[in-house]
Parts: sequence; structure tokens; C-alpha cells
Amino acid sequence: MSGAALGIEIVVVFFLALFLLHRYADFRKQQRMVLFGTLLAWYLCFLIVFILPLDISTVSTIKENKEIIETQSVCYKPWSYIPDGIMPVFWRVVYWTSQCLTWLLLPFMQSYARSGGFSITGKIKTALIENAIYYGTYLLIFGSLLIYVAVHPQWYELQTIGITAANTWGLFLLVLLLGYGLVEIPRSYWNASRQGHLLIKTYFKAAKLMTEKADAEENLEDVMEEVRKVQESIKYNHPLRKYIDTILRKCPVEYQEKMGRNMDDYEDFDDKQNTYPSEKNLVKLHKQVIYAVQRHNRTHVQWQILLQQAMHLEDVAKNETSSAHQFVHSFPSTEPTSWLSPYTPTVEWYWECLLRQWFYRLLAVLLSLFSVGVVWSECTFFSTRPVLSLFAVFIQLAERDYNYLYIEMACFITIFFLCTCVYSTVFRIRVFNYYYLASHHQTDAYSLQFSGMLFCRLTPPLCLNFLGLIHMDSAISHQLKEQTAYTSIMGSMRVLSFIANGFYIYYPMLILLLCIATYFSLGTRCLNLLGFQQFVGDNEMTSDLIDEGKELIRREKRKRQRTEDGENRRREWKERYGNTREDTARNRNRNEAAEMTETNYSDTVPIPNTSPNRQVKYSRTGRGTERDSIELLEDAEPLDFNVLHSPLYLNKYLSMSSSRSRIFDDV
Repeated sequence: MSGAALGIEIVVVFFLALFLLHRYADFRKQQRMVLFGTLLAWYLCFLIVFILPLDISTVSTIKENKEIIETQSVCYKPWSYIPDGIMPVFWRVVYWTSQCLTWLLLPFMQSYARSGGFSITGKIKTALIENAIYYGTYLLIFGSLLIYVAVHPQWYELQTIGITAANTWGLFLLVLLLGYGLVEIPRSYWNASRQGHLLIKTYFKAAKLMTEKADAEENLEDVMEEVRKVQESIKYNHPLRKYIDTILRKCPVEYQEKMGRNMDDYEDFDDKQNTYPSEKNLVKLHKQVIYAVQRHNRTHVQWQILLQQAMHLEDVAKNETSSAHQFVHSFPSTEPTSWLSPYTPTVEWYWECLLRQWFYRLLAVLLSLFSVGVVWSECTFFSTRPVLSLFAVFIQLAERDYNYLYIEMACFITIFFLCTCVYSTVFRIRVFNYYYLASHHQTDAYSLQFSGMLFCRLTPPLCLNFLGLIHMDSAISHQLKEQTAYTSIMGSMRVLSFIANGFYIYYPMLILLLCIATYFSLGTRCLNLLGFQQFVGDNEMTSDLIDEGKELIRREKRKRQRTEDGENRRREWKERYGNTREDTARNRNRNEAAEMTETNYSDTVPIPNTSPNRQVKYSRTGRGTERDSIELLEDAEPLDFNVLHSPLYLNKYLSMSSSRSRIFDDV
């Protein structure tokens, strides 16, 4: 079973990364290069998180007790034991590949994907120009390091300095994100148990999203107007027409059809002295079209999802007071039914109205206790005598009993919670419209690759911080213990003593201040003062947005109700009169077939005072007129008697009925 756990986790982590990428990216529309780069970055980061507990278990139990294991007749090696020599190679490949992605390849791929160029060469040129300062800084740092190597020819120290610099940058950002996530994740589950608070916040989000949706639609209209002007000025035989066709293919279908009706432009472009846009302007327009269309689609999908959530929360609020204990939906769900969903209205009522809130409250309490333990350990992990870090105490107790499974599970749960706090913050933050991870396949290429860069820069310092919490990093704990293979790849931090003994120990203590600031929502209040509308309970602007969102949801519900009523009336009319129409159609077909088989359906009548051979033919039109009357009655639309409440509608209806009866009497 040697290496079996490593192989299983490698496969499981790959499908986990693929599942998350499918949730946020659109596999059909995104470029293959973007998908591959993002998947590789996420996959490598998740591998570090999932494989590190195996490395810790191997070191803390197997290697420290190698003599005992070798002398025993019965092998105590667990099934997750990894043979020596595999982990150093594995960590070296994973770490340096992720660092090459985050510092070299992903920034270039990010600019390449966002470029509006029409050819591969043009996109590469644009990406190189945008990253000139970025790569120039790297060259400057590399030149300085070469000078350092010339003075002190020790490559190992140079490698450690580079790793330390990257980890220091990552730790600086890590503490900010971790301090936010340790408070926000337990609070989000606690607020999710409060149905009233969740519904009010949904109204607030609806008002903000409607504003963004209107802005996106207006922006799309402006960009499409620019495209229309350009495609009307550049004719089919113009050299730049192929670029216009590329831009038109990126436009929505309704705009393509609208512009296609006005393409009567088979004219020589040299006959008129018009001013034509340059290729550079078309590249800029192409970039604007991609951005406008993607933003419009994203806001439309998010509005439909948020509308469904608001209606569901309103249904929960109505069903809470139901004595029948049966969950009743206002509208049928548009999402496909999953085998995990409640299969009876009674089970759904107990889960939505009773059990869910208590489950979320219990989960919020457990996560809060875990967060308190993390904050305490972050502030005290430098103390080795006595050991104050809670996670270090748990791991040391397991080492004494050689409990391999406990060590792996404790390490995995702890590092998984830390990664959840950090990664969830990465998925939640939004930098205007430049970086935003939107689910349901609505994330653009720039945001996907930027998230891959953040993951690759945050995961190594996060793992080093976790090793410090459990006293497995000798540079921090100052203990002569067997090091993990991951720590050996990172190198000894003692090369830079002011970082190992200062920054890495005392900077994580800022998590306590960040948690306090997050608990009192200081960042949210500051953003609200700066004009960025945030959900603050005691704010007048928040109350106005809540009322606006409530009215928007009510309006959408009325619109959906009218649509559903119309569909029901059409369905009832079809069920009631569908058979009559089919019988009438069959009779009409039989009559037409009989007419075709008659030899002579017309009669000949002699005309008086004329030649005996001169005759006139006439046809019987009574049956044709009857068929026309039947067809007229069949094509008549059903009347909606629900709207005939006023006397005006009643008089109008009676006058129409009397006139229609006179027409049928004449027929």
C-alpha cells in the first residue's frame, strides 16, 4: 500500500479543482489556454493542502521512530505511509511549477486573454507591452541577485532568499485575508439561520444588482451603437472588414440580426471620401465588446438567481406559520430536481422552517470555537516551553501514542479550515469590475487567472504558518526535530534572521486586531462613508435600498404571475377546445377529398337569346362560405373574462357581440 494514499489524493484533488473551475468558468466559451492555466494553478495549490498532512504524519511518527519500526517483527507503517525520497521530489515539482505560474506565466496569459487583438501575434505583442514594467522589475531583481552571487557564491542561500521573499509577500496578504475569514465565515452561517435578516439583505442585494444590471445594459447599448457605426462605414471589400466580422460574432444574437438587416453595403469604399477607423481602434472596440457582453450576461444570470432566492425566502417566511406543516411554493422551481432535494413537502417544511436554522447555528458555534483556537495559537505559537499553541498540544499528544490516523485527520481539518477562511475571502472579494469571481459559469478570463495567481502566492506561506502552529518548523520553534520534506524544500529561514525571528513570529499577531475590526464591521462602515453602498443596519441609505429591492421583487412576482396565468388559460383553452378543432380539421379534409373525386361539380346553364352551344358555368359557393365561417371561428382567440369588470369593458363586449351575431346571420 506504499504511496496508495498519495495516488488517491492526487486523483481526488484533480476532480475537486475541475469541479470548482466548472462552477465558475464556462468551458464552451473560455479559451483553452485560460482554462488550462487556471486549472493547473488551482490543482497545484489544492495538492499542497491535501498532501501536507501525509508528510507531517510520516515525519512525526514514522521517521522519529524508525528504529522501533525496523526492529519490530510486526510493521506499524500505516496505509498512508510514503516511502523516503518521493516527497522531496514531489514538493520540488509542485512548488516550483506553481511559482513559475504565478510570477511568470499567469501575468502574461492574463494580458493575452484580455487583449482585443485579432491575431495571436497581436495578442502576444499587447501582452508583452502591458507586462514590460512587470518583467523589467524582475530583471532588476535578478541582476541584483547575480551581483550577490558574484560576491557570495552560495546558490543555496540565494535560493532561500528568493523563496523567503515570495513567502513574505504572501504572508503579508495572508494575514489580512485570514483575519477577515476567521470572523466572517462563522458570522455568515449565524446570519443564515436568521430568515428575516437574510431576506432583508437579499432585498438590499437586489437593489444594488438592478442598478448594476441597468448600467451594464446601457453600456452594452453604447458599445453596440459604436459597432453599428463602424460596420456601416467599412464595406465588404474593405481590408479591415474581416476584423468587423470578428467583432460582430462576439455581439449578442439580437444585435447581430438587427445589424444584418442593414447590410446593403456592396459599394466600393474608395468611391466616397470617408474616415475609417484604424486597426488600433478596432482592437480597442473588440476589447470593449468582449467586456460589455460578458458583464451584461453576468448581471442577467445573477439577477435571475437572486430573484429565485428572494422568492424562496419569502416562501419560507410564509410557510413558517403554516399549521399543515407542508411547504408550499409560490411558483414552481425552474431548477432541475436533484436526488438530494427533499422529496416530500412535509420533509421540506421541517428542513426549511425548523431544522436548517438550528443546524446553521450549531455550525456557527463550532466554527467560532475553531476561530478562537486559531487566533490563540497564532498569538502564542512562538512559545515552546510551555507549549501554548492548542494545535501543537494536540499533535504532540498524538505523537506519543503513535496515532497516525488522528495526526492526519487533525492536521487535515486544521489546514482545511485555514484554507477555507483564506480561499473563501478570495472568492468573495470584488475589486470593482476588474476582479470578481461569479458562480454559474459567469467569471471572465482575467478574474480566473488572477485567482490562480493569488492561490499560488498564498498557499506556501499558509502551509509554513500551519507548520509553525504545530511546532514542525525548526526556524520558528528552535527545536532540533525531524523536518518535513516540505520544510526542506523551503530552505532554512535562518539565512535571514530578522525575518525568521521577527516578521514570521510577530506579524501573525495582527490577526487579533483584524478579527476585532471585522467583528465590528469597521471596513464595511469605512467603505459606506466613502460612497460604496454597503449593508449597514442603522443607515438611512440601506433602508432606502431595502425598500427599493422589496418593490423590485414584488414587481417581478407580479410579472411572473401574469405570465403563469396566461399560460394556464392557454392550456385550459387547448384542453377544452383542442378536440373540436381536430374533428373540424378532419371533416374539412374529408370534404376536400370528396370534391376532388367528383367528376363534374359545376352545372351548365344555357343563356337565353344566344346560340344553343353557348353555355355558362357556375359553382356552388355555399359550402365554401360555410368552411370560411368555421375557420374564422376556429382562429378566434379566447376571451379573458377575468378582466371584464368595468362597465366600459362590458358595453364594449356587448356591442361587439351584437355586431358579430348580425354578421353570422347574414352568412
